Amino acid sequence: MIGLGLDGYDPDSQHDAAVAFRIRVVEDEQRIPLHQHRKGQLILALRGAITCEVENAMWMVPPQYAVWIPSQVAHSNKATPSAQLCFLFIEPNTVALPDRCCTLKISPLVRELILSLATKTREQLLLPATSRLVEALFDELPQQPQEQLQLPVSAHPKIRLMSETMAQEPAAWQTLTQWAHHFAMSERNLARLVVKETGLSFRRWRHQLQLILALQLLISGKSVQQTAQSLGYDSTTAFITMFRKGLGQTPARYITSLSTTSQ
Repeated sequence: MIGLGLDGYDPDSQHDAAVAFRIRVVEDEQRIPLHQHRKGQLILALRGAITCEVENAMWMVPPQYAVWIPSQVAHSNKATPSAQLCFLFIEPNTVALPDRCCTLKISPLVRELILSLATKTREQLLLPATSRLVEALFDELPQQPQEQLQLPVSAHPKIRLMSETMAQEPAAWQTLTQWAHHFAMSERNLARLVVKETGLSFRRWRHQLQLILALQLLISGKSVQQTAQSLGYDSTTAFITMFRKGLGQTPARYITSLSTTSQ
């Protein structure tokens, strides 16, 4: 299926416990504006990446991971060019998943169960064998570990402007001093605003955004050095240190581990 719109299919029109679709994004980057479903939605990245945004946070979903969006949570999606994704829609109150958005690290078993479900026709969804597949999936899903791949944001216009500008020009807008001067306010007051609106210090918040952007660049094929330069790092070593603190591995090792399991 091409694109992110499911060719007009409404996932809420049926009451199956779970239904999945494998998606191949067309060459250009695709974005779906703010929307919501009665069903909960799990978005699994197979190749490329997808960014999901809700009211107060943004998630970056690389291969081997998925973002869980509970029932009725408004969200928008943006996929990288040529990304391959799998959408899993789950009927409310059928499986014990978190009641808030989160990123899950998906095991090979769960990944294959979801992909198998995505091959089922409407008629096959009604078969006992498919019901058993869904039961196995529902047994495994709650055991998937959560990962911190989200960026806290808010509706505050200053925080929104900072996140959008730094995402577009990460090397040009790096310091609290720059932003304080731009907003004509003291660094102390701006630092307090960032903590109030995001729960993180400016430094930690910036590093989390850089981590998300780094994953996007690395997955798109940029080298570690190119990614470090794009994010404004004078030293590749400093970038690697930041990345390892955030995800527990060097960029090269992390991307290698993703590519060995992506399709």
